[in-house]
Amino acid sequence: MLLLPIGFGIILANILFSAAVGENGFLTILYNAGVNTEFFPILIFIAVGAMVDFSPLLKQPLVIFFGAAAQLGIFLTIIFAYILGFNLKEAAAIGIIGVADGPTSIYVAKVYSLDSREEVFRYSH
Repeated sequence: MLLLPIGFGIILANILFSAAVGENGFLTILYNAGVNTEFFPILIFIAVGAMVDFSPLLKQPLVIFFGAAAQLGIFLTIIFAYILGFNLKEAAAIGIIGVADGPTSIYVAKVYSLDSREEVFRYSH
């Protein structure tokens, strides 16, 4: 469902001399309105959440423990990494990898690792 619009946008953006990516082009307007303002990711999460099928959960309520176990695993990983000597930001970056959303994991891990590297650099000099 998401790959078709992404692929179509990639094709439009890579057409040589395309008006879609110019200063007032369609893709530039969409980029400035939704991507720069981070509005489109919110809409995507709302749409995916609205499409969730709860019938398996209603048929077998014990399935809720799978979700609870996933959340518990994230927090236990953060705590375990902190106990092993990582600072809190590094432990959070390690724990967030357990989340199913890949781009969020990459973003959070990148931001927290940059922050911790800056702290290490600041305290070592």
